[in-house]
Amino acid sequence: MGKWRVLNSEYTFKSPFGNLRNDTCEMPDGTVIENYYVNEYADWVNAIVLTEDEEIVLVEQYRHPGNDFYLEVPAGKVEEGETYEEAIRREIREETGYVSEQALIPLGEFMVNPATQTNNVITFLMFDAKLTHVQELDETEVLEVKHFPFAGMGEMIRNKEITQLFTVSAYHLAIDFIRNGRDED
Repeated sequence: MGKWRVLNSEYTFKSPFGNLRNDTCEMPDGTVIENYYVNEYADWVNAIVLTEDEEIVLVEQYRHPGNDFYLEVPAGKVEEGETYEEAIRREIREETGYVSEQALIPLGEFMVNPATQTNNVITFLMFDAKLTHVQELDETEVLEVKHFPFAGMGEMIRNKEITQLFTVSAYHLAIDFIRNGRDED
């Protein structure tokens, strides 16, 4: 087993949202793969946002590819020059109006889909969030802020009230952290 060698790489499409790249690759055994399409996206950040009252702050919005409304954790892409923490604090404030003075807890960094995509999703946990701002949404964002008891989120997932995968994985990462605390080195 070994890494593939890129013989040729061309962009099929470029946009501010992401790029589509067409690679020709050679496997270690010499097999050549033509037209291997790679989606290049910026890294994404998301967070479980918990209030002082142990409620989770979610956003509900219509997602065109899914043709439905989804309950999700606040999330967004990392903009040029931002750290992951700066990006998620900005996204939370813009989407929900919530901020916290507490340090964010990094829960993990994972490849979204390494078979076809280049980006990572970086997940955080925010405690003691307070509503201090009004929403500052992009012109194409229409979303409603919702609050639920965090203790009931697992049931919401089981009942398919929450079906967006990044939200489900963020919840499980947060529950694991809350139950087990930080790893002791």
